[in-house]
Amino acid sequence: MTYNFDEIIERRYTNAMNVEGYKGYLFGDADVSDIEDNDELIRMWVADMDFATPEVVLDAIRDRLDKKILGYTNIFGSEYYEAFVSWTKRRFGYTFPQEQLVFSHGIVAGIIELVSYICDEDDKALILTPSYGPFKMACDKNNVSAVYSPLINNNGYYEIDYKDVRKKVETENIKLCIFANPHNPTGRVWSEDELKQLGEIMQDNDVWVISDEIHCDIKRADQTHIPFAKAVPDYDKIITTMSQSKAFNIAGLMFSNIIIPNRRLLKTWKLRHFGTENPLSIAATQAAYEKGEDWLEAMNHYLDDNFKYLAEFLENELPHAKFKIPEATYLAWVDLSYYINQKEIDESIAKYFIKHAGVIIEGEEQFVHNAEGHVRINIAIPREVMKKGLNKIKEALV
Repeated sequence: MTYNFDEIIERRYTNAMNVEGYKGYLFGDADVSDIEDNDELIRMWVADMDFATPEVVLDAIRDRLDKKILGYTNIFGSEYYEAFVSWTKRRFGYTFPQEQLVFSHGIVAGIIELVSYICDEDDKALILTPSYGPFKMACDKNNVSAVYSPLINNNGYYEIDYKDVRKKVETENIKLCIFANPHNPTGRVWSEDELKQLGEIMQDNDVWVISDEIHCDIKRADQTHIPFAKAVPDYDKIITTMSQSKAFNIAGLMFSNIIIPNRRLLKTWKLRHFGTENPLSIAATQAAYEKGEDWLEAMNHYLDDNFKYLAEFLENELPHAKFKIPEATYLAWVDLSYYINQKEIDESIAKYFIKHAGVIIEGEEQFVHNAEGHVRINIAIPREVMKKGLNKIKEALV
């Protein structure tokens, strides 16, 4: 089928975080009185897409609405599990028993809850940096200290510093590692060997792992995702979190899968977790697993072309930028250190681009540590909008 990823969709007046929530998300309580409200801002920041949610998903929501009652809902029987595990088996060669599957209202909410079950106050958690900001937030909300292990940046290709990881795990009394697979923000797809090496360190030291695999279906054509739990199958302290919220643009439905093989932790979750599920979320996600693969492949192909355009643009127009097309995600991790230093920017990078380019992108401030001079640009947008945004970024830098 043919899908129109060039469609420009009006998202104003829908209470979209992408449009209306950027000030609070990016700047918190900081003074932003110098940022004027502007409906013309080009939004290339928060990790949802400006592509329409696919019709197979919308049709499933419409069909569920036609049932006329949206009462308290949970997942009963095996139909949803069978759709999900069929997807993971076909795409990743990964299966798990149904009894290990539980649900949360979004992966971040699930991680926060898991940290509270795994760690006591004043325990420590390891985060590989640069890092998706909510990993540290999950630690902060549970009074858990975050310890950073910087990834090694080899000209834009990031690798794990196993020596540093082992040293910190063995000397810092690490209880938990919160890990992104694929990595956010760098876009690395970790190989089976990389996961095995990391898993060996964790297993040797009895460290829990939460593997955030939300971006696993958004990858370049030549890449294969390996679930952490598949790479290290004999270690039951690896928790896997997956969702179709990114891949099918349904993040607002707040529904995620959590796979917990450890019986003791699973029992704790079932005793302490409270909540029913949104009936529309279940219908939408199951439809994505059952009917969405054709749309997903087309969307990934469109992203491949967007990334190729971005790489050529930077090479020709901002030649001092450092960028490598990521192996996964729709997020470009770009080193703009040369231009930032030339401009002597003395405010947050995100604020600078809003004020001087009219573009919302995320700067180093959002990525915890080991992110100096970098920005994260969301290119899951129509190509013409992306081109306009990139030109505005260039004009603000040169």
